[in-house]
Amino acid sequence: MVLLYSSHDERRRGSMNDTQRRRAPTRTDVARLAGVSTAVVSYVTNDGPRPVAAATREKVLAAMRELDYRPNAVARALRLQRAQAVGLVVPDVSNTYFGALARELSNQAFTAGYALLLGDSDDDPDREQAQIESLVSHQIDGLIIVSLAPDSVAEVNGTPTVYLNQRSQPGQLSLIVDNEGGARLAVAHLAGHGLRRIAHLGGREGAPGADERRAGWAAELAATGLEAEPALIVQAEYSRIAGHEAAVELLTRTPRPDAVFVASDVQALGLLAAARELGISVPHDLAVVSFDGTDDAVFSDPPLTAVEQPIPAIAEAALQAVLGQATPAAAGLVPVRLVVRASCGCPPGH
Repeated sequence: MVLLYSSHDERRRGSMNDTQRRRAPTRTDVARLAGVSTAVVSYVTNDGPRPVAAATREKVLAAMRELDYRPNAVARALRLQRAQAVGLVVPDVSNTYFGALARELSNQAFTAGYALLLGDSDDDPDREQAQIESLVSHQIDGLIIVSLAPDSVAEVNGTPTVYLNQRSQPGQLSLIVDNEGGARLAVAHLAGHGLRRIAHLGGREGAPGADERRAGWAAELAATGLEAEPALIVQAEYSRIAGHEAAVELLTRTPRPDAVFVASDVQALGLLAAARELGISVPHDLAVVSFDGTDDAVFSDPPLTAVEQPIPAIAEAALQAVLGQATPAAAGLVPVRLVVRASCGCPPGH
């Protein structure tokens, strides 16, 4: 590739190089301007280990502002063995639920004085491990993981860690949403409409929440006197595309289901698109309830009745756990609630 520069470009490049060559201010420069030792500057930037008088602290801060001095965050983390940051690893940040969780965790962490570092495993177990190792190497203060498998083991080198799903390995701290109870709420609501062929578009086996939501679907069908027929279930990844493909397969079976409990909002969007393509009206021909309760459920067409996960409460409990402020109860479940909208066939204002 050939790059062409005008004389104006050359002058601009020269100016930029001059700027780049300008030396960044150091701790010594701050100490000299404030009239203190470099140790005092360190005590101010690190908030210890020795106290600094208020007037002296203000002189140091004023010098830092005047020089536009920014402490080296990596060096500071290595020195203090902490980075004032919390890590989060999720399977797919494009999934609206995980994106909303990351945003809520970022906001709450910022309020508490921490940054949030995000790792996306892209539904790949090897990449999940690599993301965890990378975050831990940055001396983070805590780690929150939504793992791809309940039996995964992460090398966290003593970093306080909490998992946001069911675990099978001993000693792993976890915060678990009531996935099975939420699924039972969804199926009971659909059965309350008099619907009898209630299908399940679920997640892959082992995916976060998938097994528990499938178990809740089957248990509530049995409690209602209905059978969880093999023809009423299809499994797919948590994505719009996978939801669409699975829905086409499910909705072209004979006899067709008259209701579907979907394991995630993103899959439900794919199902709604498939129903439109097949000429199936939701909710008149097919009632739908999803799980997650994100903005996808609010703004879909029609709006989705959904089992809503309390994202702010989940974020708060997870942060408290990794920052040592509280420990989730070993047998405790985060409760969910059913939010009724149009997709199940309930009248407006129900």
